Amino acid sequence: MNKLPDMKLPRFRLRYCVLALPLLLGGCLEVDQHPEWLRGQYAGKVDNRPYQVRFHNDRLAWAAAINNRNQKQNEYNRANP
Repeated sequence: MNKLPDMKLPRFRLRYCVLALPLLLGGCLEVDQHPEWLRGQYAGKVDNRPYQVRFHNDRLAWAAAINNRNQKQNEYNRANP
C-alpha cells in the first residue's frame, strides 16, 4: 500500500552517487609533482643560496645581517636600550 518510500529509495541513491562523483574524480586531475630526473641528476636549474645572491658568497656577512635583524626584533633589547 505504501509505495512512496519505495519510490524515494532510487532517488536517494542517485543523489548520493551524484554527490560522490566529484570526490571520486577529484584524484584523476592531480598533476605529478615530482621533479624530472635525467641520467640520475635533477634536470632543473640550481637554486642560489641567499648569501650567494645578496652577499656575494660571504657567509659571515650574511650571518651577521641575520643576527642583527634578529636582535632588532628582540623585545628585551627594544624595551631596555
